[in-house]
Amino acid sequence: MATIQQTLRDSAPMRWTALLLLALAMFCSYIFMDILSPIKDLMQSERGWDSLAFGTMQGAETFLNVFVFFLIFAGIILDKMGVRFTAILSGAVMLIGGIIKYYAVSDAFVGSGLEAWFTNNLNYIPGFDELGISPFYEGMPASAKLAAAGFMVFGCGCEMAGITVSRGIVKWFKGRETALAMGSEMALARLGVATCMIFSPYFAKLGGSVSVSRAVAFGVVLLCIALIMCIVYFFMDKKLDSQTGEAEEKDDPFKISDIGTILASQGFWLVALLCVLYYSAIFPFQKYAVNMLQCNLTLTPGEGFWAGDSVTIVQYAIMLLVAVCSFSSNFSKDTVKKYSLMAVAIVALVVYCFMGYKRGSAETVFAVFPLLAVAITPILGSYVDHKGKAASMLMIGSLLLILCHLTFAFVLPMFKGSAVGGIVVAYITILVLGASFSLVPAALWPSVPKLVDEKIIGSAYALIFWIQNIGLWLFPMLIGKVLDSTNQGVTDPTQLDYTYALVMLAALGIAAFLIGLYLKAVDKKKGFGLEEPNIK
Repeated sequence: MATIQQTLRDSAPMRWTALLLLALAMFCSYIFMDILSPIKDLMQSERGWDSLAFGTMQGAETFLNVFVFFLIFAGIILDKMGVRFTAILSGAVMLIGGIIKYYAVSDAFVGSGLEAWFTNNLNYIPGFDELGISPFYEGMPASAKLAAAGFMVFGCGCEMAGITVSRGIVKWFKGRETALAMGSEMALARLGVATCMIFSPYFAKLGGSVSVSRAVAFGVVLLCIALIMCIVYFFMDKKLDSQTGEAEEKDDPFKISDIGTILASQGFWLVALLCVLYYSAIFPFQKYAVNMLQCNLTLTPGEGFWAGDSVTIVQYAIMLLVAVCSFSSNFSKDTVKKYSLMAVAIVALVVYCFMGYKRGSAETVFAVFPLLAVAITPILGSYVDHKGKAASMLMIGSLLLILCHLTFAFVLPMFKGSAVGGIVVAYITILVLGASFSLVPAALWPSVPKLVDEKIIGSAYALIFWIQNIGLWLFPMLIGKVLDSTNQGVTDPTQLDYTYALVMLAALGIAAFLIGLYLKAVDKKKGFGLEEPNIK
């Protein structure tokens, strides 16, 4: 009898190892993406970055993707060169950008000739300034300018990595547990946000001395690990192709001729607008969330054990326990085991929240943000697959987004002075926002194939990501401008009034809800099938 040849892809441990390599690379990139977010106050006191400088630097991440169309080029590179080459290239580009950003905030940059050059230059860029889209401005600190330049380079690599990882998962899991693999990768990547919130301030304040460059150095080390993961994946993927005798699977190229067809689609515009509005109210907010909590919570720094370095490690271990148990409970067929895992996750979450309260640390309070998302992402994805109701879920997610931002704007400040009351409101609101963060993507992305012709689906996704990046470039800068204009004369970065900035983000949620409402009406009229299950 002929023996059926087994490939690496046929081995569950091997294909999940490949997924782990890709997921760890994204996990590390997510950490670096927000590495300065938990220490915004330190960037002002140590490097003189006001809210506008901070927001302009944060928004620079997507500048090249949007205005130089690198996002489109990344798709072309992936198509022409394949997953392996693009994975290593994206890891190397992220690392180069990370190193530039590290040097920008390091003590070595202070007083250097490069600092003088950046101070005297890039204050006016012809064309970009007239259009109001320049990534720099006159008076912007030199360190913020160079950090922005490094972040632009990092953003190119990060976006390239995102599309490469998705393609790699499809390659290894096609015909198998593709949805579970993508959900698992997303869950691990989102844990990078919590990891960043906990460890960035930890390294910045390590040993009792403040050094913002230490936090960025931590992120650069992780980008080195991400590159190593990409290199290991390269050899695994090459071995797979040698076993199958197949050429690398590649995406259909982005075609300029497709643009007209896509832009003429009403469904495309509805999804694209929903995407940019929703994500612009989430990702830019993450970059200011810790500082917003510092300004609205009454936090008493812990003493003894609660002020030591060891509590950070303990709290992070408990956070991982919450994530692992809550995520695993979704896939347990044994009822007793399922509810036991859920019970452990709930108890661990309560312990984690208590530790955050005792530490008096805003960054560890916001670190709960992705935990509920990790727990319910598989449930929501399965619900859309089997029950449908995607348009309704988009509307519910937008309503939760509005509710959370308005709570931060008007309810949370009412509890300032009440240490327990304020932190309880903060924890509940952050967890609900995390749930919204799962609700919308779980319904949004699977809806695109129902609204756009299958032949141009790749090009449609590329355009949607490009439009999304416009919002991710614009709103960090807008939040910074709103904060500076509504807090004139305020020098303490922990005493800012975030009301107007949060109302602006809530307005994005209102617009997203109205578009979701209209999308549901259009779906009912034209029969796109958004309310129908993906699995018939």
